[in-house]
Amino acid sequence: MAKKSRKSVGTPATAALTAAGVAFTTHAYAHDPAAASYGEEAAEALGVAPDQVFKTLLANVDGTLTVAVVPVSGSLDLKALAAAVGGKRATMADPAAAERSTGYVLGGISPLGQRKRLRTVVDASAEGRATVCVSAGRRGLEVELSPEDLVALTGAHLAPIARG
Repeated sequence: MAKKSRKSVGTPATAALTAAGVAFTTHAYAHDPAAASYGEEAAEALGVAPDQVFKTLLANVDGTLTVAVVPVSGSLDLKALAAAVGGKRATMADPAAAERSTGYVLGGISPLGQRKRLRTVVDASAEGRATVCVSAGRRGLEVELSPEDLVALTGAHLAPIARG
């Protein structure tokens, strides 16, 4: 079972949430380096449905890094992401560029507290949920918050960018 805490656990994401005065809960779990999917591992450890846990992906849309936040139960639709931001073509970002830009390591990239604020799109399936879970900034640590707070703090907009 994941350990729950309302205290900040010292990542840029939790620091940003604390500074904003947003209600959130952190969930820590023992990360398995052999896990095939960080997001599915998080959902299982937290005991929640995979469509409540959202993964943070970075894509290159017409030369601009863009953050996509989609349920771990699905995948990112690159064409839909490009359309959502008024672009023509999207490809997955180079992993090193994603880490450099966000300040986080793969598998622990949070949409919150990134080194550089990037254009962000959250999948529309988050709308209407009481809470969603996203990475808190390191492998084995998730943060649970309202989708409205996630959108507000990242400057995101909602769009249907996930498939499956």
